[in-house]
Amino acid sequence: AQVQSESGGGSVQAGGSLRLSCAHSGYSFSRTYMGWFRQAPGKEREGVAIIYNGDGIYYGDSVKGRFTISQDKAKNTVYLQMNSLKPEDTAMYYCAAAGGGLTLLIGGVWFTFGSWGQGTQVTVSS
Repeated sequence: AQVQSESGGGSVQAGGSLRLSCAHSGYSFSRTYMGWFRQAPGKEREGVAIIYNGDGIYYGDSVKGRFTISQDKAKNTVYLQMNSLKPEDTAMYYCAAAGGGLTLLIGGVWFTFGSWGQGTQVTVSS
């Protein structure tokens, strides 16, 4: 799959919610995945969540219990529902597709991403 667009970022107060959307080109293989990672200024990229086109979801420790990744396969769209947002969630969020290139640890498993979008900014104020 290739990421086509991301949307849904914005500014919210702590405790608020946002839902990010990611449109992609569709799954090319029987077992592959899409995901989200984020990067805040001056910090390293951090894996957020992964969803397989079949079974399998993984979350980063910092978002587990607050964020939910889901997908609508008919629409080739992946979502990230973010609840109970904290100021430390402030970052640029990127939707990414499986492939060679960027490797991130998410939920104790290493995942590689071959393409990602332009990112959508999420800002959480205290």
